[in-house]
Amino acid sequence: MEAFAKLSGEIQELVAEFSSAPVVGDLTVGLTQYSFWLLVAAAVLCIAMVVFVKKQSLVPHGFFVNGVEYLVEYVENDVAKGVVGTEWRRHFPFLATIFFFILINNFIGLIPGMKPGTGAIGCTAALALVTFVYFIYFGCKKHGFIGYWKSLAPAGVAFPMNVFVWVIEVFSLLLRPITLAIRLFCNMFAGHIVMGSFSIMAALFAEPLLEHFSAVNALGALPSIAWLAILLVIYAVELIVAFVQAYVFTVLAAVYIQIAEAEGH
Repeated sequence: MEAFAKLSGEIQELVAEFSSAPVVGDLTVGLTQYSFWLLVAAAVLCIAMVVFVKKQSLVPHGFFVNGVEYLVEYVENDVAKGVVGTEWRRHFPFLATIFFFILINNFIGLIPGMKPGTGAIGCTAALALVTFVYFIYFGCKKHGFIGYWKSLAPAGVAFPMNVFVWVIEVFSLLLRPITLAIRLFCNMFAGHIVMGSFSIMAALFAEPLLEHFSAVNALGALPSIAWLAILLVIYAVELIVAFVQAYVFTVLAAVYIQIAEAEGH
């Protein structure tokens, strides 16, 4: 029971660590740890892009240049061209920026002692809101303000059913930024809580051995090896999740842009 109570307390402390805490100022006007690492990620992205542009050549050399070029081409071909279609060039800079910004934030959060900017709902909500405004703007630009909102009701549907469908479509449209924000936040937050939990389990079993070396304590610390092995597997999975979440957010943004600009919309 004592061990369970200790584990429960450690888990509560772990969850509390992921709550937004002010680094400068307060929560009303200030800089939280998530905002700080968000700015770090933005700086890393800018530096990486400057270095990439300077090192670019007809024949790319080096792991960094080849890796970034592969990701750029992946976003261009698989997301921009593959989803948006003929108008992909106009939207590629936005989609690439969103993808790399989320990806770097996610990866920075996997470094011990750091926090992902995407681990705070405020950050993911801001990203979702920017995406929402972006595709609404281009939808209105393509069809006109009135034309875009009228187009939410499908052609050929008689009154009053077309009004009912229009209301559903508007509601669905307003839900898009919410689902974008929550999906990214929950995946990043939950992943870090799981990794932290396994770290705590490994530490709890190893703690007696670290305090006093003995055969009994050494035997009792053996489960820590299993917890650490599982933690390494989860860490590898989180690396994949970090990429997948950046990809999913960007693809959904591209889908919403394509829908907003579609002639039949």
